[in-house]
Amino acid sequence: MLDYDTDNEESTTAVAGATKKAAKGDYVSIHSSTFRDFLLKEELLRAIADCGFEHPSEVQHECIPQAILGGDIVCQAKSGMGKTAVFVLSTLHLLDTASTAERKGPAVLVLAHTRELAFQINKEFERFSKYFKNFHCQVVFGGLPIAKDVEALVANKPHVVVGTPGRVLALIKEKHLDLSDIKHFVLDECDQLLKELDMRADVQEIFKRTPHNKQVLMFSATLPADVRAVCKKFMKNPLEIFVDDDTKLTLHGLQQYYVKLQESQKNRTLIELLDSLEFNQLVIFVKSVDRCDALNKILNDQGFPSIAIHSRMPQDKRIANYREFKTLNKRILVSTDLFGRGMDIERVNIVINYDMPNETDPYLHRVARAGRFGTKGLAVSFISQPEDAEVLNKVQERFVVSIPEMPKTLDKNSYMESQ
Repeated sequence: MLDYDTDNEESTTAVAGATKKAAKGDYVSIHSSTFRDFLLKEELLRAIADCGFEHPSEVQHECIPQAILGGDIVCQAKSGMGKTAVFVLSTLHLLDTASTAERKGPAVLVLAHTRELAFQINKEFERFSKYFKNFHCQVVFGGLPIAKDVEALVANKPHVVVGTPGRVLALIKEKHLDLSDIKHFVLDECDQLLKELDMRADVQEIFKRTPHNKQVLMFSATLPADVRAVCKKFMKNPLEIFVDDDTKLTLHGLQQYYVKLQESQKNRTLIELLDSLEFNQLVIFVKSVDRCDALNKILNDQGFPSIAIHSRMPQDKRIANYREFKTLNKRILVSTDLFGRGMDIERVNIVINYDMPNETDPYLHRVARAGRFGTKGLAVSFISQPEDAEVLNKVQERFVVSIPEMPKTLDKNSYMESQ
C-alpha cells in the first residue's frame, strides 16, 4: 500500500502554475463460437464482418442469445467488453423494418446519462444497420434547440430513439414523441441513470409512458447492490449476468502506476511524460471545469495540440471536440469525469489522472478508456495529497490489483500494441 509523506503536502484549487449468472474474467473471445452461431440477420452479419469482428466477447457470448429470446436482462461487465454491441445487435435483429404498417413511434428507446454517450450509441446503431433498408435512428439530447429534434422525428419516423432522460421526457410531454410502440427499453450505464433521484424520477416517468409488455435491458460496468435492486423493479424475472464480480474488475493488458509528487510539480511532470511516452491517443482527467480549461491552455501554450471536453462547454462545441478526438484529428484530450463513463475511443492507449477521483468507481471508469477490448494500455495517477493515496489504496484493495510506483523507464511494448 502507498504511504503518503505529509511533508510533501501542498493544496491548491487551481491548476499548478496556472490560475446472477457469472462468467469468468478477462476479455477473451469465445473462439468456439462466432456471431453466425447466434443466427442473426444476414444484414447484421455483413456489418459485423465489415467491422472485422468474428468471435464474440464473453459478455456478447452470454447476453446476445438471451436478449434475442426477448427476456429482460441486467448485465454487469467491465469496461471495454462490448456491452453496447449487445443491445444494438439484439434490438436490430428483433426489429421489423420491413413492415408497412403505420407506426406511431419508435420500437426501441435507449437512455444514456450523458449527451456524448447518447451520440456514440447512435453511431453504433448506424454502423451496424448499414445494410438495413428503410431504417432510421435518431439521437436527442439537451443543449440544442428542441425544434430540430421535433423536425427530425416527424421527417424520419425513427425505429430507434437514443437520448438523455431530460430531452426525451420533454419531447414526450409536448407530445412530439409517442412511446406506445416501444418493444425494447434500454438503459446504458444504468447505475448512473438510477442512482441520482432526479434522473431516476425522469427515467421512471418515461418508463410509465411505455407499454407494459416490453423487453427491458440494462447494462453497466459497476452495479452496487442498492442500484441493482432498483434495476430489478423495472423488470420481470430478469436474467442477471455478471461478467466478473465486483471485486475483480481489473483490466487485463492495462499497466497501472502512480507518481508521487507535489501539486506544483504536476505540470512539469505531465509535460515530461508527454515528451517521453509513445501514444496513439491520450486522455488526461482533472477534477473540475476550471482546471480542465486551464490545463488545456497550458498544454496548447507548450505546443501540445490538445482539446478539452467538460459540462459547461456549449453542446455543439462538445460534440465537435468529441468528433475531433474520435477521428484522430486530435491526439490529446483533457476532460472532467464527463468523459469517464462508456466512451469508446479505440486508439486511446494512455490515461493520466492529473487529479485523482474521490472514489474507486470513477477510477475504474477513467482508466478503462485505455486498453479497450483487451488491448494494451497504460494508466498513470498523480498522487499529491493524502486523500489521493487513500483512494489509490482503496482501488488496490477493492479490485485486487497492485499499482506500483512508476519506474524511470518503461518498455513501450508493455503498453503499445505492435504495429
